[in-house]
Parts: sequence; C-alpha cells; structure tokens
Amino acid sequence: MSTIKKTMLLLFGILLTACGGTPEKKEKFTYERTPAQKETKTVNKVAGNKATGDLTDLDNKGIGPVKNIELGTDIDQDMAKAGQALFKEKCMLCHKPDKKFIGPAPKGILDRRSPEWVMNMILNPEVMVKEDPIAKQLLIDHNGSPMANQGLTEEEARKVLEYFRTL
Repeated sequence: MSTIKKTMLLLFGILLTACGGTPEKKEKFTYERTPAQKETKTVNKVAGNKATGDLTDLDNKGIGPVKNIELGTDIDQDMAKAGQALFKEKCMLCHKPDKKFIGPAPKGILDRRSPEWVMNMILNPEVMVKEDPIAKQLLIDHNGSPMANQGLTEEEARKVLEYFRTL
C-alpha cells in the first residue's frame, strides 16, 4: 500500500475511535413558573380595568415635557400628512398602524390614552417605561421590547399625534 493510503486509513481509524463511544444521557430542561410569576400579569395591570387587562386611562398625562394639549375638532390634514411621513420613516420598523407588531398599533390610541401621554411616550420613552405604570405594563405585554427614542422634536411628535387621529 502506498504511504498516502496508509495515512488516510490511520486518520480514518483515529477519527472513528474519537467520535465513537456510548452516548451520554442528557438531562431534559424544564421550567415551571412559580405562583408569584403566574400572578405577575394581573398584578402589573395597574391602570384601567384590572379584571380584563384593559389599560385605558385618559387622565394619565405621562412623564415628560408635554403637560397640556388642546386638540381641535378638525384634523389638520397637512400636519397629519407630515406625521404619516415621520411615522413611516421612524416608527414602522416596530409599529404597524392597525395591528400589533413589535409594539402596539397606534390605531385608536386616543380612545385609550390622553394626547399628552402619547406625546410624552414618543418624546421620553426611557423615563416613561421606568416610571409610568401603563408604559411599564406595555413593556411587559410586548416581550420587554422598549420603545426606541427617535429624537423627535415636540413639533414632530405633534405631527405624528395628528396622524394618529386619522387612523
């Protein structure tokens, strides 16, 4: 036999013995929630109707620079159009207008939150998820995915809010 064939045969034999043997028994991984963890979902529902998990609270203005907004009865279409463009550019990676995605859908948001809360969430999401009870619960409900601060100005956030009114 040639040297190459002998070497190949030897390497194959070593490989076969190194990988052989009896398989080890692997322990199965199981995880069960403790009673305290099971109750977290209902305990954390601090706003709205606790029994249904509804987080509607129109009195909460959130935490941030916006203290009071007066919305007119008519929607400013130019402002809403600019807000839609901002939403598409900055928010659509995580939010879809009318369905839950990574974050909640903004459709009907003003039926569940005050305009001030919405703007403060847009402008100040880091503080909101730390200190606001609704924002904390939304963070839990959306698998711990925090809202990214897009660095919008108050004027830009107001345009996005006007767009939300059209949904």
